Amino acid sequence: MPVSSPNGKEAHAAEAALVSSEELDLDEAAGLSPDDVFARMASGPDGLSSVDAAERLQRFGPNALSTRRVHATAVLFRQIRNPILILLLGAALVSGLTGGGSNAVIIAAIVVLSVGLGFFNEYRAEVAMASLRGKIRHEAEVRRDGRVSRVPVTSLVPGDVVLLRIGALVPADLRLMKVDELECDEGVLTGESMPVAKSVELVTDRQALDHPGCAFMGTIVHEGSAVGVVIRTGSSTAFGQIAAGLAEKQGRTAFEVGLSRFSRFLFEVAAILTAFIFIVNVALSRPLIEALLFSLAIAVGIAPEMMPAIVTVSLSSGSRALAAKKVLVKRLVAIEDLGNIEILFTDKTGTLTEGAITFQRGLDAEGQKSDRALLLGLVCNEATVTPDGPVGGNALDQALWSAPGADAGGEVAATAAAYQRMAVLPFDHERQLGSVLVMDPDGRPSLITKGAPEVVLDRCATVPDGARPALDALFAEGARVVAVATRPAQGLEGLTAEDEQGLALVGFLTFADRPKADAGASIVQLQRLGVEVKIITGDNGLVAAKVCSDIGVDCAGVLSGGELESLDDDQLEAVIPTTTVFARIGPEQKSRIIKVARRTGRDVAFLGDGVNDAVALHHADVGISVDSGTDVAKDAADVVLLEKDLGVLAEGVMEGRRIFANTMKYVLMSTSSNFGNMFSAAGASAFLSFLPMLPTQILLNNLLYNTGQLVIPTDRVDPEALARPAAWDMKFIRRFMSVFGPVSSIFDFLTFWVMLSLLHAGHTEFRTGWFVESIATQTLVIYVIRTRRVPFLKSRPSVPMLLVPTGAALVGAVLPYTGVAHLLGFSPLPTRFFLILFGMVLVYLLLVELAKTRFYRAPHARTPRPASTHDERLERRVRRRASRFIRFENEDERSSSRAA
Repeated sequence: MPVSSPNGKEAHAAEAALVSSEELDLDEAAGLSPDDVFARMASGPDGLSSVDAAERLQRFGPNALSTRRVHATAVLFRQIRNPILILLLGAALVSGLTGGGSNAVIIAAIVVLSVGLGFFNEYRAEVAMASLRGKIRHEAEVRRDGRVSRVPVTSLVPGDVVLLRIGALVPADLRLMKVDELECDEGVLTGESMPVAKSVELVTDRQALDHPGCAFMGTIVHEGSAVGVVIRTGSSTAFGQIAAGLAEKQGRTAFEVGLSRFSRFLFEVAAILTAFIFIVNVALSRPLIEALLFSLAIAVGIAPEMMPAIVTVSLSSGSRALAAKKVLVKRLVAIEDLGNIEILFTDKTGTLTEGAITFQRGLDAEGQKSDRALLLGLVCNEATVTPDGPVGGNALDQALWSAPGADAGGEVAATAAAYQRMAVLPFDHERQLGSVLVMDPDGRPSLITKGAPEVVLDRCATVPDGARPALDALFAEGARVVAVATRPAQGLEGLTAEDEQGLALVGFLTFADRPKADAGASIVQLQRLGVEVKIITGDNGLVAAKVCSDIGVDCAGVLSGGELESLDDDQLEAVIPTTTVFARIGPEQKSRIIKVARRTGRDVAFLGDGVNDAVALHHADVGISVDSGTDVAKDAADVVLLEKDLGVLAEGVMEGRRIFANTMKYVLMSTSSNFGNMFSAAGASAFLSFLPMLPTQILLNNLLYNTGQLVIPTDRVDPEALARPAAWDMKFIRRFMSVFGPVSSIFDFLTFWVMLSLLHAGHTEFRTGWFVESIATQTLVIYVIRTRRVPFLKSRPSVPMLLVPTGAALVGAVLPYTGVAHLLGFSPLPTRFFLILFGMVLVYLLLVELAKTRFYRAPHARTPRPASTHDERLERRVRRRASRFIRFENEDERSSSRAA
């Protein structure tokens, strides 16, 4: 083991070794022997010392692809980097320098208020999100100070010795030193679906990703185990380079890509309108600065500057709401992923059943009661009896010790203790068997095997005629059954899977696991949300089908693991829609089912909690585990349920869809009333002899409007909006804008006619009247657009949603009567105007309701969810894996780090 603080010649040697380790890459390491690699890395089989690891962490940096912190300055920069906003402030400054000082000050004040509003909400939400994300720690098993310990993956350094186990995510680029049947799924790097076998052989003539003696960050241990030394960490790994390339692309998920496209669309519209208005005003010989300020104010009114705050507030509030419902989301974008689930694969035990397995009875090979099967089941048992009860082994092993006579001092337990165990072949989910080599009380060596009945019977030399009918009857009852068999074992000194042949069937052990009372209702709830629920179990298909029947769920079909092996991927894809239960399924088969189901483009979730579930959890679009599950499963999951309850999961699905639905409300608002009002301003400026609204008034209108929209994340969502996954559809949004934008403009032009023809308003009164009408229609129309139902009667908004937009409209109506009215260019309006306005707003909302009803009846109103391309889904997997190598820090941690 390296010395932590060398001096003299040893210090120079250690320094040289560290320098060379920086230059050692995987290509070179793959051609070196383990001893040479350890020498170059200044490490050893026992790993690094803690002091040495800390020094290297300072030198090489964290094993992270990026480090995320919440900076107030960064959030503020995002609010003010809008180029249109910057141009507007620049124009206001010029206006102030050329005599329009008060106008410039008012514009600047309104811009500061608008930016401050967005900053406050986004920063508060970012802090809440970072707090939740910072609680999630991903760890790796390493040897340090001569012992095995778990450390955060971000603290791994070159020279660390890492232990890999099945289901684990490889935490860095490693040179493998010891391999035990290791296979890695490298699809995230290569796109290949087949796992790659690994070895410790020396290779010098292959490309980096083809080295069998190396394991790469972001790949998954599909099978076996290994020990490797860290060569590269962070962004210098092969995975880090791919993830960095994807980070340069805009958007991270389909949700974010949709936001980006929508924002770009509105900015394009804003640019066209801005240019048009500016050209028209200049052509009408209006002052250049005035024309520029007016044009830029229009652009700011259209630009969706509140979008980041709306989305951030939605995600952070969603994560808090889910946490309160006992759903811990490890990646915030997984909230949206949850809402997109269309197929859920789940295990049976603990999900559909109570998970409390109890032993029922022991039977002989003909199905008659017998204690011999129980006796041999206790001998072939991986659980250990302690004063606090049995520990270790699986739930079935532990349940056997609760049988009559199996307790401490019991007759069966005493007889079992007389057997001398000489070798063990642990239960394996692929073999579905476990065996022991024992010396019986008479001194004869015997092999005892226990496992899945179908597998045990296939390995028996002969099977009594009554065995299979008895077994079928047990399965039909819904009992979980384990078969026990034995044979003489003279000459055996150890055990291998090949020895589990030529057995004699002893009998069966039956167990009960009662169905959950609410499991059926939870599945019905998911089905109403458009989520197909399918069961993947290691149990017999008849047992799983019986459980489905007991909880009231229709079982469309059962496919066994043996039948699955005879199908190619295309055939499996064809049978998945008509199969409810996948029975006697091994870990590799679970992963294959998940990967094939995803080929259709539908979002697939998998719920599992065991070590053998980890690989399948990685492959699912949304991996879901439970707090009581194994560490490997929880680390592989995106979502952790604090209760293993499908009803809780249904709440998560609804929350994801609720967030998307509320975000779409803001989108549709921005493309209807907001766009319509700004389009009206553009048209009015072309035929009026004066500006229809001052730049300060447009900006104030926009500020009040945005204030009203910030409560959209709190709004209720109609059940039909939660019934199916939704997706961004820019064609749908453009059609919506083309219908509802003109409706808004019609009433703006009607307001112009009222002000000019009925009220004979001057410039100031005209602007005041249109400001009041504009903010009223622009904010109140949300009550119609927020739902496809009849507003208020069949769909009620949340209390904040009811109060804040209405309050914004009232503030707009009261402003002309306040002390700042003259500064803003307002004047009081006659009572007759408000009577006319009330009627106009009422008619406007009724017309929008009629247009909405007609719009949603048309075929184009349906927004089918598009299937993702192979490349999009591969990028998504890379980003999911990359999220595990992101370091979240707070200011205290950074200060401590600097002090160190």
